[in-house]
Amino acid sequence: MDRGFAAVVTVVDAADGLPPGELLVQAGATLVLRVGGAAGPLYGTALREAGRSLGEVGVFGLLELTDALHDALSGIVKLGAAEEGDKTIVDSWAPALRALRDGRSTGAVAALHAARVAAEKGAVATTPMEARKGRASYLGPRSVGHQDPGAASTSLLFAALQRAAEDALPDR
Repeated sequence: MDRGFAAVVTVVDAADGLPPGELLVQAGATLVLRVGGAAGPLYGTALREAGRSLGEVGVFGLLELTDALHDALSGIVKLGAAEEGDKTIVDSWAPALRALRDGRSTGAVAALHAARVAAEKGAVATTPMEARKGRASYLGPRSVGHQDPGAASTSLLFAALQRAAEDALPDR
């Protein structure tokens, strides 16, 4: 993931003037090519779907972000055939998205805070689960007692979204 996101930073630095949606599409393609295992294709798909959702707009708000994150989750679910309770990235992303939707009336920063908290709780909730999908499913009962890495990294993604909103909208 570190090498993949280092490559994404290079792509973003070179993509002067592209709209956010196109940047996400390019970042997603970079992750698919650069990150092995399940993380590259899952996060790459998520970013590409979010980028397609945003389209060519130069600026977007909370409603568009929520729709983009919904489309990102749909891409993850389609690719991985996972659902909540399978001990995957979905166990963190789905509750975060619900919290974001439920909190939209409170403003971007508060809604993204609620999403981050829900993502963290979702990630922690994977610890006692037995993995039913993904690479961890090969471990069977040995997967119990370990937090799912995709769910954990998703909580980091939602924390970054919250920080970005706080930096961009400090008075909201």
